[in-house]
Amino acid sequence: MSEHTGLLTPAASAGTPQTRRTGQSLSVAALRKAYRGTTVVDGIDMDIAAGEFVTFLGPSGSGKTTTLMMLAGFTEPDSGTVTVDGRDVTRLNPAKRDFGFVFQQYLLFPHMTVGENVAFPLQLRGLPKAEIRRRVGETLEATGLSGFARRRPRELSGGQQQRVALCRVLVYRPPVVLMDEPLGALDKKLRDQMQTEIKSIQRELGLTVVYVTHDQEEALVLSDRIAVMQDGRIEQFDTPRGLFEQPRTPFVADFLGAANFLTGKVEAPGDDGCADIRLDTGGLLTARHRPCVPGQPVRVAVRPGKFRLGPSDESCCTGTVETVVYVGTLVRVTVRPDGAAPGTPPLRVETTSTDPPRTGERVFLTANRDDVSVFTDTEGG
Repeated sequence: MSEHTGLLTPAASAGTPQTRRTGQSLSVAALRKAYRGTTVVDGIDMDIAAGEFVTFLGPSGSGKTTTLMMLAGFTEPDSGTVTVDGRDVTRLNPAKRDFGFVFQQYLLFPHMTVGENVAFPLQLRGLPKAEIRRRVGETLEATGLSGFARRRPRELSGGQQQRVALCRVLVYRPPVVLMDEPLGALDKKLRDQMQTEIKSIQRELGLTVVYVTHDQEEALVLSDRIAVMQDGRIEQFDTPRGLFEQPRTPFVADFLGAANFLTGKVEAPGDDGCADIRLDTGGLLTARHRPCVPGQPVRVAVRPGKFRLGPSDESCCTGTVETVVYVGTLVRVTVRPDGAAPGTPPLRVETTSTDPPRTGERVFLTANRDDVSVFTDTEGG
């Protein structure tokens, strides 16, 4: 991608107008939608700041795309409101909202050149030809496509076609850009490249972006905040760091980072915001926690990368190594914990050790108290 100029940065020469930052705030209140008696979006509330990148993340059927379609106006909500900079657009025609929309399918006009595809939204809006040429040129240059204006879509790679689809949205400066899994059709290398480009453009233009994906890594890379969704509801709306380090429900802990879960009971709550938890496997684990009382059943969650292979006198869990898989930058190990009930899945451990354990070896696991999440038995997930 070429250096961002024109569209993204203040004018380098006299007579070239600076691009205004176009993002506007977006608010959703009590948004609901049901189909044939089945609720698919169940009371969504959120406030998105102007220039913020927010991602809806969740498994299939969690309500991500339906919520996005209601924001766009393609689907009418049963109840609730959508406002942009305080203006109610809930019942407004999609065309009058003037939002940008980027789909997984590129939907480029095959008979048009790249330049003509990008110019099309401006022609619909009746802009003068000189203004259209200027904006198209700036937008193509900003996304590294200035040399492709005369090519047809069939002459482009998948990543280039997706950039053209993005250009067609950016060229008319929408107040909000909605993206529905736009990188799903690309291979991993192209996805990684496009993630960097989309985030760079979004930041420099100050775009308000609402993005849908089921890819946890993609959400973490792109987002200022992430709404983790399940069964039409938002489980947690937080920063990537907040979600990863302080999940509020077992579902969030497991969906974002594939946490290991162990059951136990609170043995001794401390005055320092920590508690000793006696695991059902027999080990003792210290964790920072929300308020709980001695004897209370809990589940603790530890991410694979947070388990450490430590000496026996410091361990919270002992077990036997079942598998060891080398995956380049780290080694993935599964451990069958001692004392686990039949049917209990093995614990997953990720280590960067140059001397990882071997299959069949006895190991001792421990975790830092700040890396343990505690959930009471009343919390679902």
